[in-house]
Amino acid sequence: QVRLVESGGGLVQAGGSLRLSCTASGSIFSSNAMGWYRQAPGKRRELVATITSGGSTEYADSVKGRFTISRGNAENTVYLQMNSLKPEDTAVFYCIYSPTRGFAVWGQGTQVTVSS
Repeated sequence: QVRLVESGGGLVQAGGSLRLSCTASGSIFSSNAMGWYRQAPGKRRELVATITSGGSTEYADSVKGRFTISRGNAENTVYLQMNSLKPEDTAVFYCIYSPTRGFAVWGQGTQVTVSS
């Protein structure tokens, strides 16, 4: 069983930065992808960024050039550096662990609020 613990959300002014962290514990499958989705009020959950265990990354068009996803040295931690934040980035951000074998696991979510 895999458990995800997220941290780093909060309130920031437009143009500011935040860094989200997500650490996976438990039975981690070495071949996996980790990443972040977000859900704003009244909207569907959407992909923000993902990174595979091999280091391949994918970003939503809306965050390209502003957000950077990376892995920690322990490989079971993923970071999302968010710069030049906009009010439209306001959402609950969810970490996801997705092994190539087995089921995906979601974190509990962390609120990011960007004020104008």
